[in-house]
Amino acid sequence: MAAVLPITQQIVRSAQDNKLASHDLCISDVSDCLIFDRHGVPKTFDSLFEHNKAIIVFLRNFLCYTCKEYVEDLGKIPQNMLQESNVRLVVIGQSSWCHIEGFSSLTGYPHEIYVDPERQIYKKLGMRRGETYMETPSSSPHVKSSLLVGSLKSMWRAMTSPVFDFQGDPLQQGGALIVGPGPEVHFAHFDMNRLDHMPINWLLQLAGLQTLDFSDSPKIIHI
Repeated sequence: MAAVLPITQQIVRSAQDNKLASHDLCISDVSDCLIFDRHGVPKTFDSLFEHNKAIIVFLRNFLCYTCKEYVEDLGKIPQNMLQESNVRLVVIGQSSWCHIEGFSSLTGYPHEIYVDPERQIYKKLGMRRGETYMETPSSSPHVKSSLLVGSLKSMWRAMTSPVFDFQGDPLQQGGALIVGPGPEVHFAHFDMNRLDHMPINWLLQLAGLQTLDFSDSPKIIHI
């Protein structure tokens, strides 16, 4: 039997879609929305980028295998690289805050992570619910598992979780923003489907940071 190859296709939106999203986005609509940390402590969304630039990644759900593998690579970004550039890296999920600790431990992600359990920010920003696949795929360096293997792992994690749930709406799509300091939106991308996440090096470059080699260890690529 032939080996099942990993799915490494990322379905991307057109450049025009991304351009419109980043320029038309009104971040003030969600500034006062509350997000919650791993202890259930709330803070306002705008506190993430009030005094600094922030790369903010919105996930589908904590059980999604593509989100898990994407966040594993986000976790390889050195903290000192972010601090030296005064850039915050933030992941936001849409489950209960009680799942944050387990997801952080599973992925080895050491940076900031919060949840928007009522999906208020997702809804107000217009993030997609449901998946749409386009015809022009590009390779993703962050998704290593096949659809079959990844889905089985996600289901196993759901079954063995202390609280059996999907750790978020399974139909909700995520996205990525680069915002701040203040309400200025430098870049926005809303995912069309589970494979449509922004390549991390694109986000790093757009935020003014050096890129990394995610193939093995987080080596900085000087350009």
